[in-house]
Amino acid sequence: MLGFFSSMHCVGMCGPLAMALPVHHLSHLKRFTVLLLYQFGRIVTYASLGLLFGFAGRHIYIAGFQQWFSIGIGILIFVLLILYYFYKKNVQPPFMLTFYKKIQGVIIALLQSKKNLFSYLLIGMANGMLPCGMVYVAIAAALTSTAIDQSVWFMMMFGLGTLPAMMAIGYFGTSLSFNVRAAMRKAVPYGIALMAMVLILRGMNLGIPFISPVLQSAPGVAAECHN
Repeated sequence: MLGFFSSMHCVGMCGPLAMALPVHHLSHLKRFTVLLLYQFGRIVTYASLGLLFGFAGRHIYIAGFQQWFSIGIGILIFVLLILYYFYKKNVQPPFMLTFYKKIQGVIIALLQSKKNLFSYLLIGMANGMLPCGMVYVAIAAALTSTAIDQSVWFMMMFGLGTLPAMMAIGYFGTSLSFNVRAAMRKAVPYGIALMAMVLILRGMNLGIPFISPVLQSAPGVAAECHN
């Protein structure tokens, strides 16, 4: 769900990069193949981030803070959403700008190099490292997972949710009208708000399957049998 709403944001932010890929001279089959590799590169990066932050989330869970952490992350997302969309303030640490420039340099070098199929996968992986508010939201949600594999799967599904729209913008390019892209971007804050609400509900332990399941504050202690 988050990936679907994020794809509307991605069309505006990462769409120009997808359209800049030198693929329009290729045959339909090869164009589809290289664009799919490019998108899979992003998903590989997202899954790797899920693994990294899954370890952190697991430690939060073991420490017994997972419930309140989920509520806190949901509230933080709401605050950042209000700051960005109503007050036009983008809260981002300065070091992220330096990181962005380095990743941007890697992408430019890859675009200028002699490309093969693997190059498009690498470009997609680099693109997945670009600072992005929607990726931050996904990482925040992944941090609230109780298991590492859940975090990895969450980030993978987030990437797959963005796949249809990003494939369309890369394949059809500017044939998607400006009005369509603008309408898609307007839906983004609603998707973010919904995700924040889910995180808050998830931490409230209301006993609602999938939405607000009852979570243990920490793993139980294994029972020992003595003969």
